[in-house]
Amino acid sequence: MSEPNPPPYTHSGSGWRDHQPRSKAPLVFFLLLVLLAMSITLIFLESNKRKNEIFAKISALPQPLQINPQAAPKTTPDARQEAADNLKITGSLPKQPNLDDPLDLITSIGNALVNQDFATAEKLIGERAMNSDTRERLKQLATQQPLKLRAPNPVREVGELELNKKTRYALEFADREPGRNRIYFDLTKNGTIWEVEKMILPPAEGEAVPRAMMVDSLGITDSFLLAVLSQNFSLAKEFVNTEKVSDATLAGLCILFEEGNYRLRSEKPLRAVLQKENLASYLANVVTADGTQAAQFAIMVKKSAEQPNWIIDELNLDQLLSDYAQRFAGGDVHYTPLIKNPAGGDTLVLYFEFDEERLTLRTQRQMAIVAMILKTDTRKKIHLSGHTDALGSADYNQGLSLNRANAVKAYLIETGVSPQQIITAAKGLTEPRRPNVKATGEDDPAGRRANRRTEIYLDF
Repeated sequence: MSEPNPPPYTHSGSGWRDHQPRSKAPLVFFLLLVLLAMSITLIFLESNKRKNEIFAKISALPQPLQINPQAAPKTTPDARQEAADNLKITGSLPKQPNLDDPLDLITSIGNALVNQDFATAEKLIGERAMNSDTRERLKQLATQQPLKLRAPNPVREVGELELNKKTRYALEFADREPGRNRIYFDLTKNGTIWEVEKMILPPAEGEAVPRAMMVDSLGITDSFLLAVLSQNFSLAKEFVNTEKVSDATLAGLCILFEEGNYRLRSEKPLRAVLQKENLASYLANVVTADGTQAAQFAIMVKKSAEQPNWIIDELNLDQLLSDYAQRFAGGDVHYTPLIKNPAGGDTLVLYFEFDEERLTLRTQRQMAIVAMILKTDTRKKIHLSGHTDALGSADYNQGLSLNRANAVKAYLIETGVSPQQIITAAKGLTEPRRPNVKATGEDDPAGRRANRRTEIYLDF
């Protein structure tokens, strides 16, 4: 007889006990539900985090360029979206100009015009310097003939009008007629940011090219220096008061620039020293072509009721002559191509070696500039006077001085100058510029060197 099945539960002293173990499936199902809920929660939180990061990146993108930060409107969502789209497509934002740097600002304007991106050009220039007329002329300038920036330096600083506050730059183009090949920008500083205050466009096709696009004191001074640097004596003369600035001074400045190999300094080439209603003065800063030597000279500009246009009234070349003498004559300021005439004004002068009458390569370069001036107008005449030091007899030196004057004349004729334009004289040892002997009675070689010369009086 089989034993009956045991009851499902029995009681012991410690309580009821189940003889058959419970299934664990409900517990596993519950844990799976908990894990699923936690996963969904984490995914939701991560999604929100990513959205916040993307929005933060878009919000942090640079704002659209504003020339005047005080009047800058808030960035619109459309602008942020445009920047974000650009970042997604190209992986980078458009290069924004550094408004703390006027050179970078003008360079960016030039690049925009070359690419015919007028919207960007207009934003960079700003409404202050733009109107409907200049806007239309600017488009015509860039579309009638493709613009090409001058290489390697299309942006030139003209000069400083107010110390660290107001300056002028020129944007220069290649393959354009002189006078139509640059745009001028006057910039003012607003806090740390430079803004375009004024823009001067070149004359349109069919319009006459003026001597100077900017006719204020700085514009006239800049145009004068550009004429001197290009050895355009006739144009340079149009900017000066001929009663105050002689032809010899102008020719001497051309010689100094050419022979001294000077050029205007790239940073602050002209600095305003004095600015009044009818009077202004500037320091012109120049450097040698290799940038190793620097010098400066002063330019005074005036206008009056009788002379309403700005005109160069005075040139002080002392510091420039001193630098030239240091480089070419061991610091001897008496040995320069431009000397003071006892009768007033300046005189050009050429120097000779002891007992020599031949022109050196240096004097030939100087005479090439004089020849260029004479050939522009056959009515111009020059007076050449030969001189010697005191060594040797008076008769010998008289002949030597004539030979020196004739050597200069012969060279000028060889270069194409008419003989009728040249008048010669021999002075011998009678008109020394410096003493031939020292106060102690000893020989003075430096003094004698300055006396071996031919002086050139420009009778224009």
